[in-house]
Amino acid sequence: MMENGGKQTFEVSNDTLQRVGSKSFDDDGRLKRTGTIWTASAHIITAVIGSGVLSLAWAIAQLGWIAGPVVMILFSIVTYYTSTLLATCYRSGDQLSGKRNYTYTQAVRSYLGGFSVKFCGWVQYANLFGVAIGYTIAASISMMAIKRSNCYHSSGGKNPCKMNSNWYMISYGVSEIIFSQIPDFHELWWLSIVAAVMSFTYSFIGLGLGIGKVIGNGRIKGSLTGVTIGTVTESQKIWRTFQALGNIAFAYSYSMILIEIQDTIKSPPAESETMSKATLISVLVTTVFYMLCGCFGYASFGDASPGNLLTGFGFYNPFWLIDIANAGIVIHLVGAYQVYCQPLFSFVESNAAERFPNSDFMSREFEVPIPGCKPYKLNLFRLVWRTLFVILSTVIAMLLPFFNDIVGLIGAIGFWPLTVYLPVEMYITQTKIPKWGIKWIGLQMLSVACFVITILAAAGSIAGVIDDLKVYKPFVTSY
Repeated sequence: MMENGGKQTFEVSNDTLQRVGSKSFDDDGRLKRTGTIWTASAHIITAVIGSGVLSLAWAIAQLGWIAGPVVMILFSIVTYYTSTLLATCYRSGDQLSGKRNYTYTQAVRSYLGGFSVKFCGWVQYANLFGVAIGYTIAASISMMAIKRSNCYHSSGGKNPCKMNSNWYMISYGVSEIIFSQIPDFHELWWLSIVAAVMSFTYSFIGLGLGIGKVIGNGRIKGSLTGVTIGTVTESQKIWRTFQALGNIAFAYSYSMILIEIQDTIKSPPAESETMSKATLISVLVTTVFYMLCGCFGYASFGDASPGNLLTGFGFYNPFWLIDIANAGIVIHLVGAYQVYCQPLFSFVESNAAERFPNSDFMSREFEVPIPGCKPYKLNLFRLVWRTLFVILSTVIAMLLPFFNDIVGLIGAIGFWPLTVYLPVEMYITQTKIPKWGIKWIGLQMLSVACFVITILAAAGSIAGVIDDLKVYKPFVTSY
């Protein structure tokens, strides 16, 4: 027996055969998976409807009333389609009895091998690390927005209520150190459900405030082509348009954890069938929310749409409702951080266990009694390494607290390789699609088009970071 990312795997033996035949264990000897279409949907919604929704009004403002909604719908279609391709790669061979691939990287190793495995690993884990940084920034901004809205209300709008972001990032980091001790996805379902509820809460509030603002204005703001030249320079218009693509890509990004979510689903029916349905539900729900929040946000503020709808102080009143929305964002991001980081945690811990199989520090677990609950199994390596990870992501967030630009860059880095290229290549290999056939050419054209979008979005976001750095001083950023 050996540990693999907090999970147990078993050598082929009589014990394994007995487990496979047991009602308590699955065909791979692991404890029976209990996930359903609804828990999978909760995980996806927790991952997808995150802080990215708050930047969509700004993104649509850069693109305008025509391109903005069209781009958003195209991203949703591409994400759904490639996610269904990726879902079929959870098992190698037969969708009910084939060998399971527990992680995205394992799926790539099974179907593509070679350099693709290293490429996938570097991009996936870099992206997950970037998400941890982005969520730390977003959570701290929302915490400060609560303080600022109350300060603004009590001063009657006379106090600018500037404050430093560092302490808020540190407090968020402390909470993540605690929650990061949840061993794996299988024990994370309750946090995902809470986070998903919070995401709906603040999305509804943002939508309601947007509708109210449009009614109050008596007209729909914005233009067909977005922010006009004059409000920004020609070069700024170009770079911001590209950055908007990255922001929308980030808002739909979850492919890098799809296989890990799928590994929680029970069967029969085939996990790919359940995951495809969960993906359809999640992407439909997400797209409706995104269209409503993004479009009503742009309709409310036009060219002046803030980079973060609920913290950019486009809305000031009712201040208590904005406080509830921002509190919901913080709670949601606590859960979303864990959903995204679990694959990275599992990767490091499984590799450490394989490299040092006889180390008590790596594998030994201590039971910590918890009143009213079953004892918590504490692993020292998990405690130390996950704590250091959270500290590092928090320090980098304090160094680079640029919400919109970081969100756009993360979305750009992960979109083409993880959402499009690798799922397409694995699907081609799995289904043995003949080269230069109509379907093969169509899939390659999709991949190339998305690659171009990724390059443009990354360029726009990097240009934004460079502009931010011109007026930035480390660790003294205030809002």
